[in-house]
Amino acid sequence: MQILSVQRAFNFGLLLAASLLVACTSTPTAPDVDFKQDYDFAGIRTIAFQANSGSSSGNSAMAIMSDMEVNRINDGLADALALKGFEIVSDPAKADAQITWHLVAQDKTDVRTYNTGSMYGGYGGYGGYGGYNRAAMYNCWNCGGTQVSVRNYTEGTFIVDILDPKLNQSVWRAVIQSKLKEKATRDQAAINTAAQRVLAAFPPY
Repeated sequence: MQILSVQRAFNFGLLLAASLLVACTSTPTAPDVDFKQDYDFAGIRTIAFQANSGSSSGNSAMAIMSDMEVNRINDGLADALALKGFEIVSDPAKADAQITWHLVAQDKTDVRTYNTGSMYGGYGGYGGYGGYNRAAMYNCWNCGGTQVSVRNYTEGTFIVDILDPKLNQSVWRAVIQSKLKEKATRDQAAINTAAQRVLAAFPPY
């Protein structure tokens, strides 16, 4: 039973990472990008994944990832960089820059209170304005009470850094945040497309 629980937790990791990436292609929200203003990005030709890339944190079980899940995300990011003309190398020590990503998964609760109008009323009840009191939903002219909506969800934050190995610091970062569903595609092509959006602004010029 314990082994089964751990396996399920591993599977949640891909659902989180994939749904967060795929959300990038389906929402108008663009990644928040920052970079070192005086850095010469033209000097970057080769890129390698940093040794500790693919880490995760947070209070959600979705933050636990397997090697397969990490590899799928790595492949998507590598594909996006290759399309931009960068060479992906296996040895970080021989690369002009290194890429690393981190995933934060937080379980949260959204509580909202709504005013509910009476079924009938408004101007003239049945025969008057509208019959059904639509206005009461917004203006509370004939309020019938309140309704509380409670929704649990997982908030995912996906962070991608490009690091200069000589400076030993990040020179470019993209951060995207999204509410995630517990069902996401495992299609590598979809993950690749989402990774392209995350890295769309790299290099910055």
